[in-house]
Amino acid sequence: MAPMHVAIVSHHRLPVTGYGGTERVVVALVRGLAQLGHRVTLLAPPGTRVPEATIVEIAAKLLRDRRADLTRAIPTDVDVVHAHFPIVESSGRGGPPLVQTSHVNWKPGRPVPPHTIFLSRDHAHRHGSETFVYNGLDPADFFMRRRKESWDLFLGQLHSAKGYQWAIEAARRTGHHLIVAGGWRPTFSHVVKYVGEVDNGQKRALLSRARCLWNPVLWDEPFGLVSIEALFSGTPVLGTKRGALPELITAEVGVLRDTLEELLVASVGIHRIDPEACRARAERHFSHLAMATGYVRMYEQLRQTGTLPPGIPVPGSAAAS
Repeated sequence: MAPMHVAIVSHHRLPVTGYGGTERVVVALVRGLAQLGHRVTLLAPPGTRVPEATIVEIAAKLLRDRRADLTRAIPTDVDVVHAHFPIVESSGRGGPPLVQTSHVNWKPGRPVPPHTIFLSRDHAHRHGSETFVYNGLDPADFFMRRRKESWDLFLGQLHSAKGYQWAIEAARRTGHHLIVAGGWRPTFSHVVKYVGEVDNGQKRALLSRARCLWNPVLWDEPFGLVSIEALFSGTPVLGTKRGALPELITAEVGVLRDTLEELLVASVGIHRIDPEACRARAERHFSHLAMATGYVRMYEQLRQTGTLPPGIPVPGSAAAS
């Protein structure tokens, strides 16, 4: 496999200072591609600093213009351009092939750009595609703690679609202590501790110490980055069978159920799940190197055939059966 020169295009300044799930995935991809021996040029807003890539600064206003022609900013020896937001195909006309990762759910009926890569098999299927690459993160950004605390954790936006109400209701019914980390504070009972938005250091500490992560999403998430963050931290996940979760979570690393009542029953034995198994699954399937390897497979087939291959479901998941 000959090394490639990949141009990554992001409309966010990197690295992110806050949570920034998509932004952290882009940085992880750059890092993974570099570790695999590929050369990376990163086109991003001024102030971007990612040591594994050569930075080409482009005004944020220009990057927000979907019809802006970025051809002049792309080095002439680039083999493939990989955008992480929608841009028109014609921007690269006459130049290297272009792929685009969709990090969101598109509205029904809205045309999806050519050569779009989704984040999971479920995400792809809902958009009439078979092409996906799972997100990944660098395991070195997380630490695993084998000895857990007695409290549970909810980490994410406090939006109804994220299912935080289920985690709070479970704490209310069982009296089991819950820590909630995220923006916007609702009214909580005495068994729920609210810590607000957390930085990366606080997040790593919470994820590594929690008995489990509650992620009972009530919508079809394209991926669900917080789930693999928990697994990297050796922390099992309690979630719903929605979106990509059945592809990420197996019985060895968590529990997925359809109702709050079923999750309450399952939560009783969640402490028996081995933290080592959680970490091992994340390292094997959702590392930055696994993600980069998946994208290199996409790049190579596109260059050879002009088409993208189907994604490969992770072994042991519902998508692989």
